[in-house]
Amino acid sequence: MIRDITLGQYYPGQSVIHKMDARIKILLSLALMVVVFIIGNFAGYGVLAIFLALVIRLSKIPFKFMVKGIRPLLFFIIFTSILNIFLTSGTPIVELGFIKITYEGLRYGAFMILRIVFLVMGTSLLTYTTSPIQLTDGIEALLRPFTKIGVPAHELAMMMSIALRFIPTLLEETEKIMKAQTARGADFESGNIVKRAKALVPLLVPLFIGSFRRADELATAMECRCYHGGEGRTKLHQPKVCRRDWIAVLVFVLLTLAVVMMNIVF
Repeated sequence: MIRDITLGQYYPGQSVIHKMDARIKILLSLALMVVVFIIGNFAGYGVLAIFLALVIRLSKIPFKFMVKGIRPLLFFIIFTSILNIFLTSGTPIVELGFIKITYEGLRYGAFMILRIVFLVMGTSLLTYTTSPIQLTDGIEALLRPFTKIGVPAHELAMMMSIALRFIPTLLEETEKIMKAQTARGADFESGNIVKRAKALVPLLVPLFIGSFRRADELATAMECRCYHGGEGRTKLHQPKVCRRDWIAVLVFVLLTLAVVMMNIVF
């Protein structure tokens, strides 16, 4: 399951989505999160599904990679949908004692599943198609206006991108530790959820030690390359918004208008 977590991974490519400006991709990803929650019917989610399928197709990222990122969240998705199904009041469909399933509960449960899936796919598309350098530059550029009020834009962007890109590294380190402890007799698979959670506690100490070691090595490497923050730094490639970026913005605006219209009509 650990290797199924894809958040923070970059999939190299030369697609149209890869070549888009990182600032536009970040803003559109944030806007997508808002759109996902304003949709109020299945027709809107159908349009959004078609839109995401086209974007995945244009990005040339294998669809199995997108599905792979959802697997670790299956328990959370199912648990959340069940809570909505049984705890939402409304028109009853099935009543068995204190158990009551309502039409509104089924509807909200399905909405919750779609929302989580689309949110995971949207954020995965951002990290899959944006290199660490582009992501850092994009976040820094978006935060730069806030430097006038004392916000350290470059430092925050660097911290966020490093934290995001360290996720796959830490997952790989966790998998290695689990294999090493399994070879020594540890059992992470049998038992109930509580027992499995307790079995993961011995992983924390070596994982924290490895994380601090990697952080120290990264800090040393940055110092050796004379990194002293964003003051006075220049960039080899200056970000530039091109025609494809404006087309992407226009398409997303049309998608948002279509979703709003469907909320009104249906």
